[in-house]
Amino acid sequence: MSSAAPPYVDTTKASVARVYDAFLNGTDNYEIDREVLRRIQQVAPEATFLGRDNREFLNRASRFIAGQTEITQYLDCGSGLPTAENTHQVVQRIHPEARVVYVDNDPDVLSHGRALLEENDRTHLIGADIFQPGQVLDNEVVRKQLDFSEPIALYQCGTLHHYTGERSAEIMREYIDALPSGSYVALSHFFDPETTEDSALARKMEDIFLHSPMGSGMFRTRAEIESMFAGLELVDPGLVLCADWWPDGPRVKPLVPVQRCIVGAVGRKP
Repeated sequence: MSSAAPPYVDTTKASVARVYDAFLNGTDNYEIDREVLRRIQQVAPEATFLGRDNREFLNRASRFIAGQTEITQYLDCGSGLPTAENTHQVVQRIHPEARVVYVDNDPDVLSHGRALLEENDRTHLIGADIFQPGQVLDNEVVRKQLDFSEPIALYQCGTLHHYTGERSAEIMREYIDALPSGSYVALSHFFDPETTEDSALARKMEDIFLHSPMGSGMFRTRAEIESMFAGLELVDPGLVLCADWWPDGPRVKPLVPVQRCIVGAVGRKP
């Protein structure tokens, strides 16, 4: 785990990217970030499944899109800190010519991302606010590296629950409107199942996230999350628990409660 922070890092406030790294049992986080994890673990001891299930969903969605479609260009919003299996590594294993543009505005991510740029000339990282679609879509690197006359895969995995306003569906609409026909969108989000026990857990976690040093983490309902896919045809099995979206094998262990509080889906733009 990181101890001394670089001068550009504010360790008085938790970083979404570093907290996510802590949930993945990574090493690029500080005490302030681990404090968020510990608070969540007080009500959900298996909280790290939120990070794990989200990451595994992203990887399975990447393999699906790269293996089952002809898409070779990817726009990964809120990419976070590099980990063992990054989007470009998954898709370029299947399509070596695939181009991936990562988007983030976290100083840690932008610094660590330099290593990604050294891997090949088809992987790029830009600094922009993913909740301001115009900043992303009009970025010169995005426009140079991605051809918006051909299908694109857009990722919003584990991102929009950190947007605490009321415009999440509008944000996604702006992105989706910019995508050409045949594009795919992968999205995962913290989930309020609206069943008594699991809903209570979701709301407890939301309250802790919102009042933690990170200050974000919304657990939205099925209807709210489905609204973010407007205009898309959802790939079977639709919007489901991340753990249930085309798992790699049969389930032997039962899900723990926290795993019922994060969902994901992949949609195709007709």
